[in-house]
Amino acid sequence: MNFKSKSVDRLFETILSLKTIDECYAYFEDICTIKEIKDLAQRLDTAILLSKGYSYHKIVEEVDVSTATIGRVSKCLNYGSGGYKIAIERLKSMEDE
Repeated sequence: MNFKSKSVDRLFETILSLKTIDECYAYFEDICTIKEIKDLAQRLDTAILLSKGYSYHKIVEEVDVSTATIGRVSKCLNYGSGGYKIAIERLKSMEDE
């Protein structure tokens, strides 16, 4: 599915323009529901744990997500466009600093 458009570009450009965590909180609270933000955070947490080799059972316990969500995130990690891998690698390098 190709969702590229000027509108989506503009959305991503505004995200890239944010400079602090507080700016991100303010922007995302305006543009998303709290549940949507939490769902995105859970998916990232799931991807991180999958990349560390955690079992589905352990991820359900740690992140409180369904096995269906874990399966979708796993599919993206293994067959997606590489976005999770880039984000996880950058997060690791920021934590190592």
